[in-house]
Amino acid sequence: MWPMLVVMVAALAVILERIIWWIGHALHRDPSKLEKVYTALEQGNITEASAIAKNSKDSVIKVLWNALNHRHASLEGALSVASGIELQKAGRFLVAMDTLITIAPLLGLMGTVIGIMHSFSAVGESGLEVSKVSGGIGEALIATACGLGVAIFVVLFYNYFGALVTKLQFEIETAANNLEIMLKSSHSPKGSQE
Repeated sequence: MWPMLVVMVAALAVILERIIWWIGHALHRDPSKLEKVYTALEQGNITEASAIAKNSKDSVIKVLWNALNHRHASLEGALSVASGIELQKAGRFLVAMDTLITIAPLLGLMGTVIGIMHSFSAVGESGLEVSKVSGGIGEALIATACGLGVAIFVVLFYNYFGALVTKLQFEIETAANNLEIMLKSSHSPKGSQE
């Protein structure tokens, strides 16, 4: 049961860390600033758009700022690198959660096997003493229930956090496409400002 306890503690730690991260992420979102960046870009003022986006903690705006400041080297490359960094932060520990989802039922199954072995051992030692046999069977059922319970609990959060990462990826891709379109369609003298 100690390995199952370790898995449960690890699962709770990862889930709490992700909850705190996503709350912070939600608090840093700034749709009004994003609109100001778009407005500056629509007016062809790249310098102003970059200045508005600078030092933002909004993931989408950070990607745009990085692209605006590295557009001469490679706009697509800058967008790809910046979005990759933000999505990696958002998807942090998803692999760990997936591993915990897999390990928990396996540990429960191992506990089941050990419990049944204790039951058979008790049968061999003392005949059919009901308390010893039922103790092993109870241990087996508890181990199975714990393993499944942990896996079910973690998979709910895993799917939720995965959906949040997918949503953020869509928002970043949308903003990146908007940026590319606005930069290509910007033909005014302001569009050439550095």
